[in-house]
Amino acid sequence: MTTGALARVIRSAADRRADAERCDLCGVDVPSEHRHLLETGREEVLCACRPCSLLFVEGAASEGRYRLVPSRRVRLPPVRTQALGVPVGLAFFVRHTDGTVTAHYPSPAGATRWEADPTAWQDVVTRCPQLATLEPEVEALLVNTARSAQHHWITPIDDCFRMVALVRREWRGLSGGGRVWPAIEQFFAELTEQP
Repeated sequence: MTTGALARVIRSAADRRADAERCDLCGVDVPSEHRHLLETGREEVLCACRPCSLLFVEGAASEGRYRLVPSRRVRLPPVRTQALGVPVGLAFFVRHTDGTVTAHYPSPAGATRWEADPTAWQDVVTRCPQLATLEPEVEALLVNTARSAQHHWITPIDDCFRMVALVRREWRGLSGGGRVWPAIEQFFAELTEQP
């Protein structure tokens, strides 16, 4: 192999590695379909290779600092969330280990967050008992009732963060522009149930 050809191969491998997603714990390249961890202190989702993700299956590793994000997705019947004080039709709700529930809705600046009223949340759970199965911190009730949509899901928290990133990326002007709502519709159309 000539020196020029070797240099091209090295450059090509370096370019590929620069674009590849990596495990945030050990640094190895991960495939596009990989697991995530939630770093609970910063509420940040981290990429995890298979060996690293297996460390957190039982929840004992890291004394709760990192939680393995489950892959379960469950389509729900319509859930009445109006009593939770959501000012928009696109939001997600996360139950925490201390029993509180935070509501989040995406915006061009990221996710806006507030604490949901505990009594109102309990009323919602009473009407939809499946919500009692939400894994604290790592699963959410994801709702889209904007523009007459009727999407209600239990999803992994990384789906919610992907939706927030999508809104930030596609939002234009004051009202969102012409790209954000079709992108949101496509996001929900691509959700599939997973046990």
